[in-house]
Amino acid sequence: MTSRLKPGDPAPAFTLPDADGNPVSLADYQGRRVILYAYPAASTPGCTKQACDFRDSLAELNGAGLDVIGISPDKPAKLAKFRDTEGLTFPLVSDPDKTVLSEYGAFGEKQMYGKTVTGVIRSTFVIDPEGKIEHALYNVRATGHVAKLRKDLQL
Repeated sequence: MTSRLKPGDPAPAFTLPDADGNPVSLADYQGRRVILYAYPAASTPGCTKQACDFRDSLAELNGAGLDVIGISPDKPAKLAKFRDTEGLTFPLVSDPDKTVLSEYGAFGEKQMYGKTVTGVIRSTFVIDPEGKIEHALYNVRATGHVAKLRKDLQL
């Protein structure tokens, strides 16, 4: 089982390609708060709902000093189609070998329809300006998660 991060842990560094194949690094956001959210697959119903919730809340999140990055095992071409179809305006990064997802504890065994499967664990991490985990939320629900996150962050 992948170990889970907790508040105060250093956020694992990463550099991954975005939907256009350009590198996105956590280091690019040093000095800012970042919401990194892990989702199983672009263009699926739950992941689309969650991404659109982040999109619709982006102005408020950015206004509160929070940047949003989505991470999934999807290839950049699939991420580009997802971004363009849904009008997403924040970076989506590709982790096809699931290395970074595993480092964040967002890949491993989970329950799905009563069965134990291995896959992406829908998770959200708030990373502080110094690169430490502020919040680590695992097994989040796609629907209503962004509203709950905004409430928890008192936005």
